[in-house]
Amino acid sequence: VQLQASGGGLVQPGGSLRLSCAASGRTFSTYAMHWFRQAPGKEREFVAAIASSGGRTYYADSVKGRLTISRDNAKNTVYLQMDSLKPEDTAVYYCAARSLVWLGADGSGFWGQGTLVTVSS
Repeated sequence: VQLQASGGGLVQPGGSLRLSCAASGRTFSTYAMHWFRQAPGKEREFVAAIASSGGRTYYADSVKGRLTISRDNAKNTVYLQMDSLKPEDTAVYYCAARSLVWLGADGSGFWGQGTLVTVSS
């Protein structure tokens, strides 16, 4: 599966953005989808994940209540709605597809190119 992330940009603190990750292929609905991020000078970290059916979601403690992951299997797309953004959310955001939910940032599975989110006034 090939993944294409989009939707990043510059936003002020407290603002919102919605990231999208479009997948190619007919097997999108069989994959658990994930979002990771990597801030400048820091290691890549888990942000959110959603099961293949969309029935369960998982979040890093740092984003709970502010970021929401969702998916539309008919459109082969996973989303990350980002609200109440903080400067510490600044990072390159990556989407990843895995056969099961796995929160490790070890590079396993299929990864898209990143999209840059900058939160600054």
